[in-house]
Amino acid sequence: MIVEDDQIAVAMPQGRRAAAAAKAQAVPLKQDPHAIRDTPEKVLEVALGHEVRAFRKKLGITVADLAAMTNISLGMLSKIENGITSPSLTTLQALSRALGVPLTAFFRRFEEERNAVFVKANEGVDVERRGTRAGHQYTLLGHIGSNTAGVVVEPYLITLSEDSDVFPMFQHEGMEFLYMLEGEVVYRHSNNLYRMTPGDSLFFDADAPHGPEELTTRPIKYLSIISYPQGTGSE
Repeated sequence: MIVEDDQIAVAMPQGRRAAAAAKAQAVPLKQDPHAIRDTPEKVLEVALGHEVRAFRKKLGITVADLAAMTNISLGMLSKIENGITSPSLTTLQALSRALGVPLTAFFRRFEEERNAVFVKANEGVDVERRGTRAGHQYTLLGHIGSNTAGVVVEPYLITLSEDSDVFPMFQHEGMEFLYMLEGEVVYRHSNNLYRMTPGDSLFFDADAPHGPEELTTRPIKYLSIISYPQGTGSE
C-alpha cells in the first residue's frame, strides 16, 4: 500500500494528538485537602462575605432583594459574599443599614479567636475514667469547648491490653464516634452488637448504654470522639 507524503503529514499529528489526549486522561486528578485555599490578604474578605451572607439569610431575603435595598449591583454583592472583593466602608455602611446590624458585626468572624490543639505522638494525657479500673487506658488527645455552639468535643485514644477486662456499659449525653485501629472487639450499643476490626467505625447517640462487650483480639486500640452539651460532662 502506497501512502502519499501529504497523508503522512496529516496522520502523524493526529496520532500524536490522540496519544496526548489518552495520556492526559490517564493522569489522575490530585486534590490536597490540607491546601491553603485563601491567601492571607483574602482572609478578611472571606470573613466579611460569610457574615453578609449569614445576616441576609437570617432575614430570609435574596441577593436581589439586598441589591435593591442597597443600590449595590448583583455582581458586586456576589463578589462580596464569596470573599472575592474588598468592599468599601460606604458599601459596608449600606449593608449594615439594610441588614439591621452594626458595622462591627461584619468583623466578628475575622476577629474571633479560634482554638486548635496539637498533640505529638505519645504525648496525650492519660485520664481516669470509669473503665480505668478494668485495665482500659484513656489518652485524651485534646479538648475544645465552643461558647457559641455550647458543645464540647473530646477525642480519646483507647487502649485495651492483654490484662484488660470488659466493663459495665457507659451512658452519657451527646454523640460518640469510634474508629477501630488495632485488634478486634464486639461493641455494644443499646440492644445491638457490632464486631469491629481495623478500619471499622461506629457513630451513635451516647445516651444509650454502650461499651466493649467482648475483647476478641487484644491489644485493642480505637479512636473515640465524644461531643456533648457544655456543662453536662461525658461521664
